[in-house]
Amino acid sequence: MVIISAMNGLSVAGMAIGATIALPEMLRRGYDKILITGVVQGGSSLGILVPPSVVLVLYGMIAREPVSQLWLAGVFPGLLMATMFGIYIYVRCRLQPHLAPTVSDADLNMPLGEKLKLLRAGILPFLIFFTMTGLFVMGITSLVESAAVGATAATLAAIAKGRMSFRLLHETARKTLAISCMFLWLILAALAFGAVFDGLGAVRAIEDLFINNWELTPWQVIIMMQLSFIVMGMFLDDTAMLVIVAPLYVPLVRLLDLGFDNTLIWFGILYTMTCQIAYITPPFGYNLFLMRSLAPPEIRLLDIYRSIWPFVLMMAATIALVMMFPQIALWLPETVSVR
Repeated sequence: MVIISAMNGLSVAGMAIGATIALPEMLRRGYDKILITGVVQGGSSLGILVPPSVVLVLYGMIAREPVSQLWLAGVFPGLLMATMFGIYIYVRCRLQPHLAPTVSDADLNMPLGEKLKLLRAGILPFLIFFTMTGLFVMGITSLVESAAVGATAATLAAIAKGRMSFRLLHETARKTLAISCMFLWLILAALAFGAVFDGLGAVRAIEDLFINNWELTPWQVIIMMQLSFIVMGMFLDDTAMLVIVAPLYVPLVRLLDLGFDNTLIWFGILYTMTCQIAYITPPFGYNLFLMRSLAPPEIRLLDIYRSIWPFVLMMAATIALVMMFPQIALWLPETVSVR
């Protein structure tokens, strides 16, 4: 789920694949419906944190921070959260084996050739994705160069499979242009919104309220921002939240003395991680209702609500760790930038 969602850069696309393909098959094999529903939702939520994340691209444009640094900052928190999910699933299934029954001997003893044949359709997309992001994370290519590597690899794959045509090139270019224009309009609207807010004195008013009137410490201000993200995330998606709060919060975070550098990059990771919680938090979590519409009929809305709480707690624990130890997010971008 983490890999599929990361390939899309969004949690919604990965969850749609998991809910329509993985869930019916696992239910047929006797897996616990609450456990696997939580796995699909928790794993797919990491798509907005692990690079290439669409949410971090939008945040970087609004906050005017390098998208490449934000992507690098999301690597270790995303892997840490994925590791916590994996450990939880392993321990719980060892303690309660009935939740995840062993597959049949025929499946276990399947020859390697047959396994590779079944995986053949997915190997090429994975190779393109890992080539593109792997070169970027290792510092070999820049953000733009990684995009060129991905586009070139996808083009070569289409040629190798005999699917290259003028119609395919035209459709791909048209969709790419549509998505790029959509992002440009979102960024333009957010920057215009922020300029109006700043001109009206909203940023200074919030700064005066938090720091002068309420006399909050910098860390208390950050915690209040995080809580506001969770509340708004129950009713809004991440893009709407970002357009509304980034013009207010980003200038304030820039002024806070938290004792380390690159605070806006670190704050962007915190925002994205909090969006993950907001996406799957009742009563109006966006992904909860999407899961209900995509999941098999035997999975009820109550089952979906029950499934997400262990993953919400692990997400909250990861956020606390990143707040206590900012270098979890900042070490990789600082190391790569030094090179």
